[in-house]
Amino acid sequence: MSPDITEVATSLNRYFLLNYPAEAARHIESFAVADILPSLQEQPAEVLGPVWSKLVPLVAATLTRQLPEPLARQLLTDIPPGDAVRILFQLPQSHRERLLALLGPGTRNELSQLMSYPQDSAGRLMDTRIPSYHGDMTVTEALDSLRQAKMKTARSLYLVDSEGRISARVLLQDLALAEPESRLEELAKPVRATVQAIATREEVLDTFAKYILLDLPVVDLNGVLLGVIINNSLVQAVQEESSADIQTMVGVSREERALSSPLFAVKKRMPWLQINLLTAFLAAAVVGLFEHTIAQVTALAILLPVVAGQSGNAGAQALAVTMRGLALREITIRHWFTVMFKEVRVGFLNGLAIATTCGAGVYIWSQSWGLVAVICLSMVLAMVTAGFAGAVVPIVLVRMGQDPAQSSSIILTTVTDVAGFFSFLGIATLMMRFL
Repeated sequence: MSPDITEVATSLNRYFLLNYPAEAARHIESFAVADILPSLQEQPAEVLGPVWSKLVPLVAATLTRQLPEPLARQLLTDIPPGDAVRILFQLPQSHRERLLALLGPGTRNELSQLMSYPQDSAGRLMDTRIPSYHGDMTVTEALDSLRQAKMKTARSLYLVDSEGRISARVLLQDLALAEPESRLEELAKPVRATVQAIATREEVLDTFAKYILLDLPVVDLNGVLLGVIINNSLVQAVQEESSADIQTMVGVSREERALSSPLFAVKKRMPWLQINLLTAFLAAAVVGLFEHTIAQVTALAILLPVVAGQSGNAGAQALAVTMRGLALREITIRHWFTVMFKEVRVGFLNGLAIATTCGAGVYIWSQSWGLVAVICLSMVLAMVTAGFAGAVVPIVLVRMGQDPAQSSSIILTTVTDVAGFFSFLGIATLMMRFL
């Protein structure tokens, strides 16, 4: 093929991949890897990214393994983290670690965190090597794919849509008896039950018992298929966990439990209690800076806990939502600005509403417009700061490798107290002649 024709073919391929990623993914899945790989290697990562997100994870993983390292690294960096995790889960541990080693520290840490599901969760119990299929595939194509996957534990084939969301299942018995040219969607049956990757082992066991299942698909929050739990594998995991419980009875667990020894609990909790004591002195020091202002207007001392209390509640709400998002993997540390900006806006709007109600109450009590202005302005400022802290503190702690559940509330309390005291007393000092 002449250079000019090759260049035209590459340009046409690029146009097709960019503008029709779903269709391109279906075509790529129908080719042997050796046949399609040379054409894909000629394309940059920004062209392949949308297509990689549409590919069946097993195909995407197989292709990624054989791409040049710079292209594979850029591709795994550019595509959404959830898609990258689904691809990496399809690879053997050695290949997965090799690809992760190619990535930058930020991306590598984020993907590793997404793959580190809690102990005893469905994410730890599932088999991620289970291939998924599209409804327009024929029985022949599905059987060929199943033979290549060599999954002897499979009980059903799970069908997914163009976004990877689970849509139906096909029993192997129906597949074996169907005509070769039949499409999988013609054999499809509804999915009886699914669980999320963070579901506990008890939830998984209850689901198996309730629906009398042989296998159970695991999905993320968007319904995207992550893997399948096989009943036999679950029984084995329960047996292994039972033996592990015997070992942990000697108190060697690295995490505190409800029945951990008092000394172990003290060891875990004491450092943060000492830190909390220091931060309490910091908040007290802020109040001390405005001792003269409080002495002149004693009403400030009465209203001071109102501002601090409301900002503390607002910060706790933002903290709870952010930590839940991190726990459910709705967000990662790369979403910090989006989450922070949202909580700041929520804090501002809630601050305006609370300030209006609070201002009316203060005016009825004090008949002082100056005092109303002070508490309204400080309320809005304190609640905006609380929203910011509630969103940012847990994300920063996760980024630093700390446990946000253990330390976020202590840091948040300090920030909201200091912000509430400083804004209220600072504004009161500036507006002293109106009080």
